[in-house]
Amino acid sequence: MAQTLKTDLRTISLVALAHGMSHFFQIATAVVFPLIKDDLRVSYIALGGTVALYYTVSGICQTAAGFAVDRYGARRVLFLGLILSSAGALIAGLADNYAVLVAAAVVGGIGNSVFHPCDFSILNARVKRERLGHAFSGHGIAGYLGYALAPLYGITMAAAAGWRGALLGAAALGVVVSVVLALFRHAIHVEPADRRAAGAHGGLMADLRILASLPVLMCFGYFILASVAFIATQNFGVVTFMALYGVGVVLASTALTSYLLGGAAGILAGGFVAVRTSRHDLVAVGGTAVSALLMFAIASTWIAPAFLPLLCAATGFATGVTGPSRDLIVRATTPAGSTGKVYGFVYSGLDVGSMVTPVYFGWLLDGGRPAMVFFTVVVTAILTIATVLNLPGNRGAARA
Repeated sequence: MAQTLKTDLRTISLVALAHGMSHFFQIATAVVFPLIKDDLRVSYIALGGTVALYYTVSGICQTAAGFAVDRYGARRVLFLGLILSSAGALIAGLADNYAVLVAAAVVGGIGNSVFHPCDFSILNARVKRERLGHAFSGHGIAGYLGYALAPLYGITMAAAAGWRGALLGAAALGVVVSVVLALFRHAIHVEPADRRAAGAHGGLMADLRILASLPVLMCFGYFILASVAFIATQNFGVVTFMALYGVGVVLASTALTSYLLGGAAGILAGGFVAVRTSRHDLVAVGGTAVSALLMFAIASTWIAPAFLPLLCAATGFATGVTGPSRDLIVRATTPAGSTGKVYGFVYSGLDVGSMVTPVYFGWLLDGGRPAMVFFTVVVTAILTIATVLNLPGNRGAARA
């Protein structure tokens, strides 16, 4: 395969497009929850239950999706994920009762489970090694853009066509993206890993031993811990800022937006850093330490409210810088022929964290302890640093 810049950019762009769409679908329905609540007469607790179900299904299925990627090929599984994600939005848009919303969450959750194992299998197999840091950077930025697009799209479309029209339009967007990927399908084709390693494949027990190995389990734990900061900030950041600093919703929302934009800028910078160093562990530790210190300052209310957006942008940037190096660390711990299943398993840690932490943060806020939301992020960041430092494969990421 010719490793030209043009072919690599095409592959990276297509994978990033799919990844951005997956993030868009994750919150497309939640954006219009206020309208769904009034129309279908269901509570926010019940609607929150569909979100928890979505991530539960995604987390459970993600490892299985990784096995499917290695067995049948990443491209096939990626198309299936896009179709199911689009179908989930379609079912939600047609819902006339709560049970249909539950079914939509199950279908969408299954669809969401495939993207990380598919994306990283394609990028690792097709993109030239020297450009992988930039590839992982583009992948991460696309996810942030997907999150950013969903509220803007949902609010605009719901105002024009109602919440049903917004969700049906989201499903149509998923179909359009699927068509684009189909037109350039040769750029995302990867021979199934099990077929490439047929002579050396040791069966299911060998695969399970890989997933149960200490480095892989520590990567899994890393992603559980990393999800805590994201859930705390994205899902509960606005209300926590308001409670801690006594600010209005506009300034609190601006602080959250600054955090997300800072994160996207950090991922972009992190791609350049990742391709210029072999010590990806130091990048991950340094960025996490800086973000923890900044979050501690925010939680301690040491700053004037007017400086919240600036500090949040810096915190997001420090966190984002670690992204590409983090993915290269995972690559270093992945045995040949196991990319799909390893990435599927370790990235399911994000879903596990998304299942359990919202209830905890809601309990803190209901109990009048908003500072503990961000102090929890600081504690998990320290644990994340300990995880990275103890990964035996982190120093060899650039040579993997």
